[in-house]
Amino acid sequence: MNKLIHIALLGVAISQFQGCAAVAVGGAAVGTSVALDRRTAGAYVGDEEIELRAMNRLREAIPKKTGNISVTSYNRQVLLTGQVPDETARTRATEVVKGVPEVRTVFNELSISGVTSLTSRTNDTAITANVKTRLLRNEQVHGTTVKVVTESGVVYLMGLVTRAEADVATEIARTTSGVTKVVTLFEHID
Repeated sequence: MNKLIHIALLGVAISQFQGCAAVAVGGAAVGTSVALDRRTAGAYVGDEEIELRAMNRLREAIPKKTGNISVTSYNRQVLLTGQVPDETARTRATEVVKGVPEVRTVFNELSISGVTSLTSRTNDTAITANVKTRLLRNEQVHGTTVKVVTESGVVYLMGLVTRAEADVATEIARTTSGVTKVVTLFEHID
């Protein structure tokens, strides 16, 4: 019931934006996502805020031209993926993100290398889409409870899941074409 109240309040807040259809549609999509998520509405919105704050702080601390960093937050646990030029930048990224309010844990999976090619990033997007599609089709795991991030063929799985759901999701990711490795960052609810 609390989640529904939060969704309703979020909808009211979004409706206050003047005449922007994209905001209304986006708000509906967010509301649906929140309703299907195991996180509370507050945690869902908090994760979005963590991602924005972390990216802003990283832009100031590490120049974009020297690396490519992606931030994913799920239940206040942050995953850093992408590329940085050296260990100093990698370490700095962790320090910067740990300083964001409400962050519980930082998983730094940044590689020290040049920025990946457009082809590689496109391939990663396709892998993520394939894993998500397979999760959504599976009846043993709720695909909406698993966050999928792919970087250089490595699939990272995050979410609040049972151990059985974690096993199924891991197997689905592991057997998806193009996946070179699966890293599980799940929080178990059983």
